[in-house]
Amino acid sequence: MPQGPAASAPPESHAPHAVARLRTARLARSAKPFLARGGPRGERCPGCRLVPSHCLCGVCPVVPTRAGVCLLMADIEPLKPSNTGWLIADVVPDTFAFGWARTEVDPALLALLADPQWQPYVVFPGEFVAPERVVTEVLASEVMVPRAGVEPAPMCDATPMKRPLFILLDATWPEARKMFRKSPYIDRFPVLSLQPEQISRYQLRRSRREDHFCTSEVAGLCLDLAGEPLAAQALQAYLDVFTHHYLQAKHQLPPDWQGPEHQRLRDVTAGG
Repeated sequence: MPQGPAASAPPESHAPHAVARLRTARLARSAKPFLARGGPRGERCPGCRLVPSHCLCGVCPVVPTRAGVCLLMADIEPLKPSNTGWLIADVVPDTFAFGWARTEVDPALLALLADPQWQPYVVFPGEFVAPERVVTEVLASEVMVPRAGVEPAPMCDATPMKRPLFILLDATWPEARKMFRKSPYIDRFPVLSLQPEQISRYQLRRSRREDHFCTSEVAGLCLDLAGEPLAAQALQAYLDVFTHHYLQAKHQLPPDWQGPEHQRLRDVTAGG
């Protein structure tokens, strides 16, 4: 199968990111091996989780950001090849990932949420949250902006120099609602309710609601609100490339290295 120049370029040697480490830990706890479909004998690249012929590790963009992302992942999410939280960890250096469980909390997660350099935001639809917790903007000064007519909550007294940390519930919608309700350690943080105007472009797994976005798209919207447009654009372009490679592999077709998805990613990473 023909490949582009980037396809054969090995990824840079560096420590596995947070989602990769979480996946390794989750596999170590499994009673039986997790077998993802696709490729000869189910083989997948350990770097991008695609079949080797469609590996895109050589085009992975890394964009320095002031903002960070904290992924709370449902049990099986780190194992799914279609999971897009992995893409966030590829692009955003300060990405943290933790497995979610109702009965226990990783002490490292609690330490992260207590770190004074961060101002955590729980990203969740405002319609399911008490109005006093809801904010719709992230300002450069980190001053929270609640909905019109609602008095700011005490939790909104953020320190100007704090960096935004977006807490994303990486799960199916029913799982995410359960995680939100049964995670008391995030109750003290403001809830960032996104107001996206476009319909999700994610094609690998569909929600019943058109206003539900995949985890990577949500992170991109958050980065835009945090004043990180380059990172947001790179993440969206990378998602489009990943989706193209994933679907081409599914249909046993070669990826188009000169197609619009790759061209857009090249333009973004070149500052175009």
